[in-house]
Amino acid sequence: MRLDRRPLLAAGLVTLGLVIAVAAHPVSTREIVAGYVLALAAIALLHLTRLASGEEVWLRRPSELERILATRRDSRMRPAELVRIEREITLGAATAGHLHARLSPLLRDAAAARLAAHEIDLERRPHRAREVLGDDVWELVRPDRPVPDERNAPGLPLHRLAAALDRIERV
Repeated sequence: MRLDRRPLLAAGLVTLGLVIAVAAHPVSTREIVAGYVLALAAIALLHLTRLASGEEVWLRRPSELERILATRRDSRMRPAELVRIEREITLGAATAGHLHARLSPLLRDAAAARLAAHEIDLERRPHRAREVLGDDVWELVRPDRPVPDERNAPGLPLHRLAAALDRIERV
């Protein structure tokens, strides 16, 4: 719940009107002050009426729109790391250069972590790592993977990437 600032805003506007009226002095000061008091009384009566009818005057609940927008904002939040990895996968599927420079190191880290659970070091025991991972996955994660000749060539198709990830997860 948030503070309802409408009564304060209304009183502030009426006070501003008082200052302007006193400066311009279109009528007597007594009539200006009487109008000011009448306006403040009307604001007070309006909010007292709302209070008596059960509406919360000083504390208001968020509107239906505010509630829906807050829910949507929270549900759409995705971890930054997930967004980054999704971008790397998309770009790795698009170009061989990105696959080599950005996606392969991510896959290599994942494979190294899974192999380490079986006490296999990707760099020190490459033959054993290749046996466990299979030739297709090994070509993606091997430490001495060559730079592609054509960096703008198509990267890794998503179905092959999914198969590679499945294989790494099974290690």
